[in-house]
Amino acid sequence: MSETPSSAKPGNKSRSPLRWIIITLVVLAGGVWAVHAIRLSLSTEKTDDAFITGHIHRIGVGVAGNLLEVDAQDNQEVRAGDLLARIDPLEFEIMEKQSVAALEQAKARMTEAEAKVTQAKSAELQADAVVAVANADIQQHESVLALFRLTLERNESLVQTSAVAKADIDQARSAVTGAEATLAGSEAQLASARAGKETAASAIAVAQAEIASAKADIDARQASILEARRLRQLTEVTAPVSGRIGNRNAEAGNRVQVGQPLFALVGDDNWIVANFKETQLEKMCVGQSVDITIDALGGRHFSGRVDSIAPSTGAQFALLPPDNATGNFTKVVQRVPVKITFDPDSIHDFKTAMRPGLSAVVRVKL
Repeated sequence: MSETPSSAKPGNKSRSPLRWIIITLVVLAGGVWAVHAIRLSLSTEKTDDAFITGHIHRIGVGVAGNLLEVDAQDNQEVRAGDLLARIDPLEFEIMEKQSVAALEQAKARMTEAEAKVTQAKSAELQADAVVAVANADIQQHESVLALFRLTLERNESLVQTSAVAKADIDQARSAVTGAEATLAGSEAQLASARAGKETAASAIAVAQAEIASAKADIDARQASILEARRLRQLTEVTAPVSGRIGNRNAEAGNRVQVGQPLFALVGDDNWIVANFKETQLEKMCVGQSVDITIDALGGRHFSGRVDSIAPSTGAQFALLPPDNATGNFTKVVQRVPVKITFDPDSIHDFKTAMRPGLSAVVRVKL
């Protein structure tokens, strides 16, 4: 019994230096870690209120119809211009053919109206010629009538002197009456010619109005053709940008309406939105280097830069912004969104792993 303590004593002495070495190393490591932590806290600003975001395109349809085929699948990678889905184009092909037929009818009406204008102008020229002839005849008949009247007056003045026989006077009166009748006929012919000219002018105006109407109809039909072709092109739903398909909401045979979303296309361009406290922004500025850690990638570090700082706090963009002008006020530290872009070389092999919504931890080097 007396030998046991004496035998344990040398063992305790042998373990004592090792224990002090371990304690010393732990203290030194703790000191190094503390110095490193203090240095980081003084030279960087960190937040874990950060996440990856990017462009998410909600792809809908521009026309209503039945889906003939859906080529895009969930999580599929597509390129800009790739066909995602196709709507039955038959309705719009029929619309285009109807518009083309209506266009040809409008062109035929315009040709007919142009022919009417030509015919009416020809009639107007003929009426002008008849008017000119009638005016010449009237002038001639007026001259003849004036001569016959002068002869009658002279014979009537000489009848009392027996120089002119009564038969001559009767003959002169008959000549005057005939000249007056001829003049009246020429005047009637002139009036008829003028009426014909007015009719031709009216026909020209009507035909020109028909031409204008036909031209307007042609323009409308051409616009209808363009609209039908535009709608037919919209039956093919294509990818506006390169990216990956998510939230697929389309099946072949479904009836879709205008504006109905079929896919969510997540673009390849991603960045970080980090919400820093307002007390962390004093020394932060655009262009500073950023160390980024993505939770989903096992703590792997990436590099980036501060791209921009939001013009207001995140609370101001909320659906119901806070109103501090009330009786109950509690000061809350606000957060400001900061956009951080990745260095392309840093994420070259991890682009497909960068998904909007993933959490991140960012540390901005001041």
